[in-house]
Amino acid sequence: MDSDSPLLSDHLLAPSGGLVYHLRALRHRHGLWAPFHRALAGWLAGWQPRRRELVIVGPNAGYALPAGFLLRFERVTALEPDPLARRLLSRRADAGRLAFSRLDCLATPDGLARLAAAHPHAAILFSNVLGQVAAPADDWRHLIALHLAGHAWASYHDVISTTARPKPGGEPAIITNDQDVETTLARFWPGGTIELTDHETFRLAGDRPHRYAVWQIARRRWHLVEWADKPGPPPDQAQMST
Repeated sequence: MDSDSPLLSDHLLAPSGGLVYHLRALRHRHGLWAPFHRALAGWLAGWQPRRRELVIVGPNAGYALPAGFLLRFERVTALEPDPLARRLLSRRADAGRLAFSRLDCLATPDGLARLAAAHPHAAILFSNVLGQVAAPADDWRHLIALHLAGHAWASYHDVISTTARPKPGGEPAIITNDQDVETTLARFWPGGTIELTDHETFRLAGDRPHRYAVWQIARRRWHLVEWADKPGPPPDQAQMST
């Protein structure tokens, strides 16, 4: 990592993380959050980037990562500003290959380029962080396409958040190639306009099919989460996962 690279500062209080998030996880991870975590486990199981190294950006304590996921890689590097989350993540049973980096790859327009240079052979997983952190220039779709074209990457992230209740009994996760967010929202919410927060992350991987699931994060708040990924160029044989 370059000496002039921006570094992560420790954060225990944040609008979408920190102590509030830990308390929500303690309360809801085995209840309200369980359907979304099952959908995410399926997405991660199907993601086979064929790389030995993984970089996870913003994993928090790994509440959403299925047991054993980190063992799929020979080396895992996490970029996480929450010191309590780092401690909890390091205590997972599958964290024996885990290390931490202080690079803040989301703070500057060239941050993803610095990440790519620091980990040239890694697969990169953005763990529900894009959209929680605003893009420092343009948007995340443009910055990822510009700086991570040579990497296998995946991201799950909030597209919108709302207090409007979704349709009852809907599919927990779908795959769609809808070209506008309104059509995608109509698959999960009743007709008509709903009040929402747009996280500006819709269709992060461009023309590739995207996956969606509703995450009930609190009793009266729901998020629509998108899964996007791109395989990157074929890896060298020395860098392929065994």
